[in-house]
Amino acid sequence: MNRIKKGDRVVVTAGKDKGKQGEVVRVLGDKVVVSNINIIKRHTKPNPQANQPGGVVEREAPIDASNVMHFNPASGKGERIGTKVLEDGRRVRVFRSSGEAIDA
Repeated sequence: MNRIKKGDRVVVTAGKDKGKQGEVVRVLGDKVVVSNINIIKRHTKPNPQANQPGGVVEREAPIDASNVMHFNPASGKGERIGTKVLEDGRRVRVFRSSGEAIDA
């Protein structure tokens, strides 16, 4: 079970964007793309077939999953997570500090 999924609210723990919060847009193996985090400038050529203008485009680049933590709204900071098996056999992600389920 992946610790980080699309749509999760995370806090960056390392790098130039340390301390910033964002939502996971995409998960790429052991890397994640977080909205408005790790913005890069990409110089693109115009492509008339795809109706794409050229110029400098700013977009989010992937960041390693080990450099982000789940944001716990109850405590207001990033926290570690684990998994727990419920009585009906489902596995859910829980915050390690409080034991509160993330996806119930």
